[in-house]
Amino acid sequence: MWSAHVPTRGGIDFSFLQVEHTTPFVLKLETYLRMAEVPYQVDFEEPLGPKGKSPWISLNGEEIGDSQLIMEMLGPKYGKDFSSHLSTEQLAIARAMRIMIEDHFLWCLAVWRFDVDAGKAFLNSIEAPYILRFVIALFRRRIVGASRVQGLGRHSHEEVMEMGRKDLKALSLCLGEKPFLMGDKPTEVDCALFGFLAQVVWNSAGSPYLQMLETECINLQAYCHRIKERFWPDWGQCLNPPQSQIIQ
Repeated sequence: MWSAHVPTRGGIDFSFLQVEHTTPFVLKLETYLRMAEVPYQVDFEEPLGPKGKSPWISLNGEEIGDSQLIMEMLGPKYGKDFSSHLSTEQLAIARAMRIMIEDHFLWCLAVWRFDVDAGKAFLNSIEAPYILRFVIALFRRRIVGASRVQGLGRHSHEEVMEMGRKDLKALSLCLGEKPFLMGDKPTEVDCALFGFLAQVVWNSAGSPYLQMLETECINLQAYCHRIKERFWPDWGQCLNPPQSQIIQ
């Protein structure tokens, strides 16, 4: 048994559907752990790890940060490789889609969430108390500043939203009518994509990205629900859990 350290779960969107984590990388990792059927204990008391990031894990006294590095370490350790049947070309496509979402769409979503929308939908989705709203306001300024340093935040809001829509359209075309991105079976990349799409579906009310999933890219919304139903049967029960929770 080992510990996964994450921020507190929770959140309700305007349709009263729940999102387990407001951080896509945390949702990515926990979805992977459920896919791999590895028992773990969730710790909400120390959300930031050795790299100042979340999530991170403690395993046999070793502290490991970054969701992707954690997954790449745990796979061989527990004999879990959900992509072993893929060709080298398919592996390249999966990597390209993941990086597009994690390293580009991430900022498109952040600009909408914390700059365009000023964090309003985000705060409503987690039903934040007043003191947390003050902290989020400070965090919002930090994210907006980081987006300018990264570069994407220097574009107009309209330009950034269009970039994000193009990312979602590319992902939608790649998914097509398949149940999962790479075919009939879920693979590691689906965990990453679910982490972000869940933020759009259940935590971004009023965003142009949610509108796109409800009109042009309905296959992405169905895909998101499919993963939720398969790996999160206790989705609603996970809101506001005890400070320590063991997943078998």
